[in-house]
Amino acid sequence: MCGPHPSSLTRCRRRLQKEEAVSNVAKAAAAIGNSPCASCKLLRRRCAKDCIFAPYFAPDDPHKFAIVHKVFGASNIGKMLQELPVQQRADAVSSLVYEANARMRDPVYGCVGAISYLQNQVSQLQMQLAVTQAEILCIQMQQQPQHAALPTQLDVVVPDEKSSLLVSSSTNFNNQQQYLSFASSSNVMQEPLKREYLWT
Repeated sequence: MCGPHPSSLTRCRRRLQKEEAVSNVAKAAAAIGNSPCASCKLLRRRCAKDCIFAPYFAPDDPHKFAIVHKVFGASNIGKMLQELPVQQRADAVSSLVYEANARMRDPVYGCVGAISYLQNQVSQLQMQLAVTQAEILCIQMQQQPQHAALPTQLDVVVPDEKSSLLVSSSTNFNNQQQYLSFASSSNVMQEPLKREYLWT
């Protein structure tokens, strides 16, 4: 079982890669009895049980080893694989195959040409991004005065509305006071009339 600690996960991953590489070697060794690997078939030699090419160059894909052998040479590939740990050999073979295919497509630059092309694309995209960011900044700076003018307009409008509300409320209050004063005076005038009526 692998714990949650990063070091334990790394050890577990390495162990799994090593087990996978060993199983691939065992499968290749088991298949040797039927047919030799692509390397031994192309070089026309007997494929031994401990053949270093057998786990990575299957007999049903001879073109893979043919390209690598044409660019790097079988002896150089064998030396390189022997110097690497077992769990890293599969990645090394994949890298060699990629570099060999790139060299076949571009004999002058190889994979360096593909890397340079991708770097140029990255530079162009970075320039486009910088131009776009500058345009966005200009638009934001142009919109800032408009937003700054909006509060002054609101400040002009809001006091007028408040003053109109105050005027209307004061007018209503004065009308109510006049009505109440008129009603109270009418009541005072009616009281002597009632008294005179009672005494007559």
